[in-house]
Amino acid sequence: MTRVALAFSGGLDTTVCVPLLEEEYGYDEVVGVTVDVGQPEEEFAEARETATALGLEHHVVDARAAFADLCFASVRANATYQGYPLGTALARPVIAGAILDVALEHDCDALAHGATGKGNDQLRFEAVWRASELEVVAPVREMGLTRQWERDYAAERDLPVEMGNEGVWSIDTNLWSRSVEGGELEEPSHVPDESVYEWTEAPGAETEEFVVTFEQGAPVAVDGEAMDPVALIEHLNERAGAYGVGRTDVMEDRLLGLKVRENYEHPAATVLLNAHEGLESLVLTKEERLFKRRVDDEWAEKAYQGLVDAPLVGALEGFIGETQSKVTGDVTVRLEGGRARVVGRESPYAVYEAAFASFSTEDVGSITQADATGVAKYHGFQERFANRVRERGDELTADREDQG
Repeated sequence: MTRVALAFSGGLDTTVCVPLLEEEYGYDEVVGVTVDVGQPEEEFAEARETATALGLEHHVVDARAAFADLCFASVRANATYQGYPLGTALARPVIAGAILDVALEHDCDALAHGATGKGNDQLRFEAVWRASELEVVAPVREMGLTRQWERDYAAERDLPVEMGNEGVWSIDTNLWSRSVEGGELEEPSHVPDESVYEWTEAPGAETEEFVVTFEQGAPVAVDGEAMDPVALIEHLNERAGAYGVGRTDVMEDRLLGLKVRENYEHPAATVLLNAHEGLESLVLTKEERLFKRRVDDEWAEKAYQGLVDAPLVGALEGFIGETQSKVTGDVTVRLEGGRARVVGRESPYAVYEAAFASFSTEDVGSITQADATGVAKYHGFQERFANRVRERGDELTADREDQG
């Protein structure tokens, strides 16, 4: 008897995959696996109901803590891709790993997903799965299915699929972000209305301030109240989302070279990334920040690819971890007009002293204002000298041409 573990959400794509895996691929049993990375409860209810209606063996795995830890690793790396915080990209390796564990535990012969051949998720899932000895199956990609074909197939077979917005849009929700694509959003000129958004209210004139506490680069408390990572993210999603914080509408370059239109909501991620960078600006030196930007970009690129377990990422995190050892302190964030703006920061490791920087203080210690005179004379000296030399050279060249 052959068994295949299917990444199962209960939505259109994965519901259609169940009979296809049995009838077109010949598997005797399909095992549905739903991994909790912070989706709303109604999605789990839908998955359970759909699995029951299909007679599907179904497992739900709670991976929220592991996912939240990875989200906080992305904060330490200031990780964004083309201007938005990584969410789906971070969730996929966590989900894939949990499904693989279930497949091995329940003696499955293969792993399957319902990702399209035009998207990134197929690559992120399979980067994890192909490290195993199990076969990998992708019905939507391999059969060239379209969403219209899937809707028609589901209707013909009377499959238990709700044909609401999920039938038009492709929506992915986790602790860190909510993404919406497809339907009218595929047209870059289409202006989405408020129905696209669930986590964020339309930005208004109201403002609010609060303090985020970091320890070694990781957020640990809000307004002095300690929270575990999952609770902290959920708290800030609700709090910042009420002010319209964390909306991104982007033309995204996918791994396969396709450019697609994506809409994202990520209130907590926006707050924490902004706050973290604000604290780093206080405690890291200029050279550390400049070099870390390059390291952070590499980390984010590998994370976007779903390769968070790559050897390069481990090496990058060695440097990131060293820099984060002093990224401890409090950051005051103001929510206003759809933004999360850093308005204050303090740390015992601040590379800052008001007496040195202030225009109002007199000379401090062995450093005087007059000491800067020599620096000012040398600053830009080579550039000034080069300009004079080039001007003289131009004059000599002109003279030769006139004499010639």
